[in-house]
Amino acid sequence: MSALLRRLVVPTNKLTYSRLLVAHYSAKTGSKEFIEAVVKDKPVVVFMKGTPAIPRCGFSNAVVQILHAHGVQHYDAHNVLADEDMRQGVKDYTEWPTIPQVFFGGEFIGGCDILFEMHKSGELVKELKKVGIESMLVHNDTEEGDTKES
Repeated sequence: MSALLRRLVVPTNKLTYSRLLVAHYSAKTGSKEFIEAVVKDKPVVVFMKGTPAIPRCGFSNAVVQILHAHGVQHYDAHNVLADEDMRQGVKDYTEWPTIPQVFFGGEFIGGCDILFEMHKSGELVKELKKVGIESMLVHNDTEEGDTKES
């Protein structure tokens, strides 16, 4: 794997690496084709500053923490600080001016503020379910409810 590929993505499955290779050799990292290839058919993709293990801004960290609270451990994370073309390209693709940017099932959801509001309202649980992810918060609420009724 090239040094550029290692910097761009934290691979979470074989499909990610394959799609990234195709996108890498067929389009610039900031192109619409590249971004589409990266987000297509994946449950959760985050374009962020830093990595989930070492976020480089508070908003990126907040997105990581919200996903973690829901039990989302495996998702594609792309460090835009490693590639200015990707950073600008994802902003152009979504017409959204800030990073981080979150996609569910290939659909742009929003940034940190939108994800936080979805988390507070409970809408995030429904959106995660649409992409095949059951939130741990639903499971925890059910367990607590069962305990209270006993």
